[in-house]
Amino acid sequence: MTDHDIQLNDPQTLYRRWEESQWSPFAIDLDRDKEEWSRMAGDDRDLIFFVLSSLMVAEERITTKFAGLVMAAESEEEASYLASQQVDEARHMQFYARFQNEVIAQPAAIAAHVARSRDQLGESFSVIFDQALVSAHERLAASPTDPFAKVDFVTIYHLIIESTLGLTAFEFITRYLTRNELLPGFVDGYSHIHHDEQRHIGYGVWFLREAAQRDPALAQQIRAKLLELLPAVASALAPPDSGDTDWEALGAGSDEIRGFALNGLTRRLNIIGVPLGDG
Repeated sequence: MTDHDIQLNDPQTLYRRWEESQWSPFAIDLDRDKEEWSRMAGDDRDLIFFVLSSLMVAEERITTKFAGLVMAAESEEEASYLASQQVDEARHMQFYARFQNEVIAQPAAIAAHVARSRDQLGESFSVIFDQALVSAHERLAASPTDPFAKVDFVTIYHLIIESTLGLTAFEFITRYLTRNELLPGFVDGYSHIHHDEQRHIGYGVWFLREAAQRDPALAQQIRAKLLELLPAVASALAPPDSGDTDWEALGAGSDEIRGFALNGLTRRLNIIGVPLGDG
């Protein structure tokens, strides 16, 4: 069986899995995290703070720029699933905000945490989250029956942000924290988020494969959007203005991190049926 022959879960199956996978961002124990964060210092603390900042900004963006996709649902089953994903995104944003409130900073509104976190991030994040995602969402919200607008949005949201950037961040930050027995509450919450995002990515791959099989022009649209944003994606996989040595705090160099991201993206594109090198 080739990657393209893999059986994918449809929206109804994904919705039922959501019903079976509930968790609360306020039930995670952060007591040890508070103690450990206060003792962390130097490059390790700076790098972890960069990662946490990127997650805070990402979750705020993808929570508030999602309603257009719910409007674009093509069946009751798809609408049910997409509504559940928007709930997930709000839950994730609430967890990161709680972590900011109780571990990193003084309690504040989510917007204040996002504004402070943005100071840590580079131009590549703005390109992906503030320009590409926002523009695609506005286009989809204005025309929810436009298949090209929907393909653009899902490509950016599910294939670039959630799978390529999100899964890569999870792999290396949890590897570092688990190996060093640090921030167990964060790892617990982040692992729940990761489980949710695997379900989200499953929807994105399912939808994009359906779209690509339905219309070759939509397959080309997926590829074109990826090629447009890949330079920003590569840049976003490293802290701004840093060299490879800064990643050594995570026990991985930039080449390994980018290689992990590219391998995952390549496999999902093969499942969708739009290998990046074609066309």
